[in-house]
Amino acid sequence: MRAMISLARSYDGGSVALSDVARAEGISLGYLEQLAASLRKAGLVSSQRGSHGGYRLVSAPAKVTVGEVLRALEGPLSLVECLSETGRSGSCQHETGCPSRVLWERMRDSLAQVLDSTTLADLCHQPESQAAIAARPGH
Repeated sequence: MRAMISLARSYDGGSVALSDVARAEGISLGYLEQLAASLRKAGLVSSQRGSHGGYRLVSAPAKVTVGEVLRALEGPLSLVECLSETGRSGSCQHETGCPSRVLWERMRDSLAQVLDSTTLADLCHQPESQAAIAARPGH
């Protein structure tokens, strides 16, 4: 998520090298490249090669939800296997008579509502903690 926020903050400035994002966010470049491939496949970021190349968001930060990012990286929301967003039924023998099913459904739906109503732009406007700033390389 930090990498996507970094790209969101750079949205108006063009493409950003993943190595710069990795360094600024303290993320392994190899791991970030794997994440970027999933985000590119989901259509959330695009890449450009060359001296002015790098990655950028496909859409404005106000149009990209946290839910979209998490689903691109982790798959459908699923607090318990029997209640995945993909609706895979039959994964639990207690599924039809489960007394806690309603609780898990409400939790999943509440989580989805928060994630799907929060955009990258919203997160860009959150102040960073002093500890997070101090932990960045070069500070």
